[in-house]
Amino acid sequence: MKRFLRFAGLALAVPVVAAACSTTTPFPPPPNIPVETFGQAWGNGLSSPTTPPPGSNAPCTPSAAHPDPVILVHGTLENMADNWGALSPMLANAGYCVYAFNYGAYTSSALGGTGVFYGLDDIATSAAQLSTEVDTVLSSTGASQVDIVGHSQGGMMPRYYLDKLGGAAKVHMLVGLAPSNHGTTLDGLASLGTSLQSAGLDINSVLSGLAGPALAEQEAGSAFVTALNAGGDTVPGPKYVVVETTADIVVTPYASAFLAGGSVQNITVQTQCPADTVGHIGIPYDSVALADTLNALGADTPGFAPPCDPSGFGPGI
Repeated sequence: MKRFLRFAGLALAVPVVAAACSTTTPFPPPPNIPVETFGQAWGNGLSSPTTPPPGSNAPCTPSAAHPDPVILVHGTLENMADNWGALSPMLANAGYCVYAFNYGAYTSSALGGTGVFYGLDDIATSAAQLSTEVDTVLSSTGASQVDIVGHSQGGMMPRYYLDKLGGAAKVHMLVGLAPSNHGTTLDGLASLGTSLQSAGLDINSVLSGLAGPALAEQEAGSAFVTALNAGGDTVPGPKYVVVETTADIVVTPYASAFLAGGSVQNITVQTQCPADTVGHIGIPYDSVALADTLNALGADTPGFAPPCDPSGFGPGI
C-alpha cells in the first residue's frame, strides 16, 4: 500500500504533460470545449477539486443518438477534476450528456482531510453515493438508463451498486479503466501487509489513518473483494467493458482487472498498440484507452483498432 501512495504522489509531484488524444484518433473533439492534458487536469484537481471537469454537469437532454447519459466515476485518491479532464470534454463534444461527482470523502484521515483526495471511504458507502447520483441524473435528464465510466476503484465500485444495491436495471454499460475488480497485490505489498497483520501489526489501521478504508478493502483477498466476486463477476443486464494496461503497477497482477461472464469485453492496450507504456494513473489520458471507451459507448465497432500514435500515449505512471 505504501507503493500505491507513492505512485499517487508521483502523479502530484511530476509535471507530466501528455496529449489527451491524438489528432489522428477516430473521435477528434470539435474545438468548442478544450480537452485537458494530464498536467492541466491534475493542476485543476489540486487547486479546485470540487469543480466539475469541462463539459460535465450542465443541463442536458439526451439525444436519440446518445440516449444514455454518461456518469464518470473517479478512482482512489483522485477527484472528478483530475481524473476526467480529457474524457469529459471529449464526450460532451461528441454529443453526450456527461456528469461527474466526487465520492468517498474521508476527512478523518491524513490525506482525506486535505479536501483534495476522494474515493477513500468504505466502498459500500461510496456505492450508495453512486446510487444517489444515478437517480439524480435519471431524474434530471428523463433517461431510463445511464452508462458509467470509471477509473481504478471507480471501475470496480459500480459493480457493488449493480449487484448489491439493485442498480443493474438502471445501467446500460459499465466501462472500467484499469479497475481493481479482483483487488490488488500491489506487487506483493498487500500480501506483505497480511503477513504483518497476522504477526500483530495492524497495517489496515495504519492505511485507514493515512487515507481511508477503501485502500485495505481493495487488497487482493480482502473480505470486501471476496464478497463482491463470490457470486460471479457480472450480473444480467449491463454490458461490461474493461480497458487495462500491462504496465499497471497499482492494480497487480494487471489481469486481475479483467472480468469473466456474460456481456464482457476485456481489452489490453498493448495488444492494440505494443509501444504504448501508459500506466495506471495515466490511462484516463491515453489516446488508445480513450478511443476504446468512445467506441464502446458509441459505434461499438467489432474489431475496433485505435491508431497507435505515440504523441497520444498517456504517462507511464
